Amino acid sequence: MSPEELALAKKWVETWNTTGPILEKIRREELRKLDTFKTISHLCGPIDFTQEPFRPKPTSGLVEQQKWFMKARNMDSFLQAAIDEAKKGLAAGGIPIGSVLVCDGKIIGRGHNQRVQHGSVIHHAEMNCLENAGRLKASVYEKCTLYSTLSPCPMCSGAALLYKIPRIIVGENQTFQGPEEYVRSQGVKVEILQNPDCIKLMRDFIAARPELWNEDIGV
Repeated sequence: MSPEELALAKKWVETWNTTGPILEKIRREELRKLDTFKTISHLCGPIDFTQEPFRPKPTSGLVEQQKWFMKARNMDSFLQAAIDEAKKGLAAGGIPIGSVLVCDGKIIGRGHNQRVQHGSVIHHAEMNCLENAGRLKASVYEKCTLYSTLSPCPMCSGAALLYKIPRIIVGENQTFQGPEEYVRSQGVKVEILQNPDCIKLMRDFIAARPELWNEDIGV
């Protein structure tokens, strides 16, 4: 999803939460007013009695819309979990970058940049997240989505490629951009959201601690 699509999805989610049940109630009340033949036609579309019957389809696409809204809301909640991780890192004196690993709609790993806290040369947010997820089989990684508040660096991108994680959702790449095009060339779907909270976290941190940020990216 692009930032524009995500913003639109948020609006639809808010609208659905307040009006969706009302619309469904109205739809059911209207269907009760129709005679049997019209009800069947309304649910199934034009009827050809020479063909085998088929399952009714939802009217107005409400079921599909709700699935889309839930998907958008979940994406937003997973990114928020990564942002929460970033804030944990900042509160502990570290660099505010967070990451979560999602499989089958559930978070199975969380982490944030801990180079400062652990005196580590490798614990970027994504690496810390993968470490915290523990040993996983290839069949699990291939179903995962990796969320990160910032575009993954070459090291973290390499880890995602090594374990064949098929999708990476990036909070923003305005303050730093990793090898996104190379990652895409390897068949990974990389989506950039340009989330305002992610951008502000990094801009504020870089302005306050430029020397620490440069150390983190090897400058």
